[in-house]
Amino acid sequence: MTKAIQNVIDTTAFINGPDVKAFGTELEQHLGIPHVIPCANGTDALQIAMMALNLKPGDEVITANFTYVATAEVIALLGLKPVLVDVDPNTFCIDPVAIEKAITPNTKAIVPVHLFGQCADMEPIMEIANRHNLFVIEDTAQAIGANYTYANGKKMPAGGIGHVGTTSFFPSKNLGCYGDGGAIFTANEDLAKRIRMICNHGQSVQYVHDDIGVNSRLDSIQAAILRVKLKKLDAYSSARVAAANAYDAAFANHPKLVIPKRAANSTHVFHQYTLQLKDADRTALREFLATKEIPSMVYYPIPLHMQKAYTDPRYKEGDFPITEQLCKTVFSLPIHTEMEAEMQQYIINTVLEFLN
Repeated sequence: MTKAIQNVIDTTAFINGPDVKAFGTELEQHLGIPHVIPCANGTDALQIAMMALNLKPGDEVITANFTYVATAEVIALLGLKPVLVDVDPNTFCIDPVAIEKAITPNTKAIVPVHLFGQCADMEPIMEIANRHNLFVIEDTAQAIGANYTYANGKKMPAGGIGHVGTTSFFPSKNLGCYGDGGAIFTANEDLAKRIRMICNHGQSVQYVHDDIGVNSRLDSIQAAILRVKLKKLDAYSSARVAAANAYDAAFANHPKLVIPKRAANSTHVFHQYTLQLKDADRTALREFLATKEIPSMVYYPIPLHMQKAYTDPRYKEGDFPITEQLCKTVFSLPIHTEMEAEMQQYIINTVLEFLN
């Protein structure tokens, strides 16, 4: 890693240097997606994808209520209209049935979020999109390396199924750099060309601006780091799955815990290991864990429709029962690629000590 960073420093190719181009090519090959366009971060990736698809102010974009704010944030920033729908109670990913019910004549796109490390149910989502002539933008920030299996056995990578896929390389992600970073995926060559222009001020060639763009580029140092880590992505995923298996074995039959459901049609790369708590005080549990120096998180404590920034007269408390229930009951335990058995057993024992 140090050698890769030093090479960028020595060559001073800090912006759009050889490592950025090489990383894009290597990620294309790893995922089997024809076009990977690196950019500055995952939020930019979502915004640029929507810009490239020519979505216009007032267009409606359907997405999940149970997600990080960035998914809805870029929709609102572009003057588009976020349309929130509930999620599947097992996988926590967007519910295709809810998508269908939310479509209006103004709907132009769907943003399924591959939450916590597994794919949303993309086959029915794509069928709905095709039938209604809608774009699909996959938010793959938490599920890079996961694969979706169609009913006929066909396998596709997360981010490579919709018209555009996006991801983040934030340091905590399964493929994370040492700062901010992101990428946009597509199989469409013309769309890829447009995305590349938008990322670079809308330039087709230097000082020739064919479109309104943004300045969103992956730093060469971050690309160099990601090139090294990409070689280990499959091993990272395997380590996370092994840790999740150990948690599952410990918690599967506990009356106060619901372990994460693994979708039958998607692999799970466990960006987060997220349990649901039943008949127990979540705040007290997290405080107890903290006294034992065990971190925990709640993703996400407040539904989007109850956030002040996204107040909408269409929505009120009670409209999204699954999302609202999840926000009250989920909590995530540490999961990463370097978990030792002794460390994980300590976490398990501490959780059980509190609940028992």
